[in-house]
Amino acid sequence: MVMCQVALLQLTDKMATKSQPLSEKSTNQPNESKSDIKPLDECSLDNFEIGRPLGKGKFGHVFLAREIKSKYIIALKVLFKCQLQKYQIEHQLRREIENQSHLRHPNILRMYGYFHDKTRVYLILEYAANGEMYNFLQSQPNGRFSEPETAGYMAQLADALIFCYVCLFFNRRQTKCGTLDYLAPEMVEGPDHDERVDLWTLGILCYEFLVGSPPFVEAEDNDTLYGRICKVDLYFPAFLSIGSKDLITKLLKPRAEDRIPLKQLLEHGWIQEHLSNEVRSRLPFFQTVTSNNK
Repeated sequence: MVMCQVALLQLTDKMATKSQPLSEKSTNQPNESKSDIKPLDECSLDNFEIGRPLGKGKFGHVFLAREIKSKYIIALKVLFKCQLQKYQIEHQLRREIENQSHLRHPNILRMYGYFHDKTRVYLILEYAANGEMYNFLQSQPNGRFSEPETAGYMAQLADALIFCYVCLFFNRRQTKCGTLDYLAPEMVEGPDHDERVDLWTLGILCYEFLVGSPPFVEAEDNDTLYGRICKVDLYFPAFLSIGSKDLITKLLKPRAEDRIPLKQLLEHGWIQEHLSNEVRSRLPFFQTVTSNNK
């Protein structure tokens, strides 16, 4: 595998000195072959034009980029090996690369491959041209989605999660991680948890999409926040429908075993009431189950 010798400082300089910045609009077309991206054993940073930064995290940065030969727009995630080693997550990264590279689902961003140099790992990812969901939520009237929109997002998330569980053997890390507002009670009370924390997270997201903020966000400190989470101290605004409140309540159960499973979420009356044909077409697992039950 070709080792990339360009430093992140050079990467940033290259981004800053481009005379023609990459367009925010992806030029990717459905009839373009994604296989035009160079094989990984021939891939290096020199194969890409680097655009603006898309995000920054504890372990690295994400840049807008374009593969020079195919003109295909991608997101290039740059991870620092020293950070991966410091937090002992090299094995987790290898597992996530292996898992994500095999996933093919309309609601899961593709990972086309990776390459690395002496100090960094570069992940070649599908570019989400519409940006972050949080920013999109904030741009909505009153800072929240409608019930049909939210039901559609919940169905797509649930279908994608089911697909992950069926296709992959998920071994979730036994650590407390993530945004505090989304922590499930079992993550607050101890280190042991399983995939059912995703059901709790879906409940938090459903509430946030409909209301504009997570249900426990107004806690004064972490101890108060943890207490509200463990007691499921929920307040529902008057404008929420009975159906939406029923689904959120069934997801936000303090005991993981009491939460509504993903398949039942897809079959929930409130979800089914609001699903459009366009959204249904993006639910491959649900379509398979529905056709098998006919």
